[in-house]
Amino acid sequence: MIPVLRNAEANDLRAITALYGREVEGGTATFETSPPTLDEMSRRFAAVKGHGLPWLVAEVDGRFAGYAYASPFRPRPAYRYGVEGSIYVEETARGHGVGRALLIALIERSREMGLRHIIGAVSDSDTSAASIALHRSLGFREAGVYRQVGWKFERWLDVTLMQLDLAPEGDPPRTPGLDLTGGLA
Repeated sequence: MIPVLRNAEANDLRAITALYGREVEGGTATFETSPPTLDEMSRRFAAVKGHGLPWLVAEVDGRFAGYAYASPFRPRPAYRYGVEGSIYVEETARGHGVGRALLIALIERSREMGLRHIIGAVSDSDTSAASIALHRSLGFREAGVYRQVGWKFERWLDVTLMQLDLAPEGDPPRTPGLDLTGGLA
């Protein structure tokens, strides 16, 4: 399986919404408990694109295999150089390099934008060893763990925060950063 990556388009939103909905209903990568509608996912897509941030789709053999996007890390102006990365991969495509390809592309795009940090919030630390290992293999370091902060599927879940410093030399920003006035819904 060799994933082909491209910018997400509005016509990808049905597949994106379906994949995310399955994760909401059966997984722990998100703490949402009710799948968002196509209209809601369209609003989220527009908000990410409105910030000029990447939203990518992976295809394998011409079929949708997953997606990734960057969103503002926090709404306060001092955070405008950081984003949170989110990645979702179809179950049949997991373990075949799709997540790695998406994360590498997200890193490259964020670095090109002059951003400073990418934060990964890996839910359910107990069963997400592969995601944590993927982040570590690409230079992310553990920044902390929120212990038992989510209640889903009748159990408490941790969130491991992973952080990648895109400009470890610490130079001042070379861009104005994200415009956070619009915010995400």
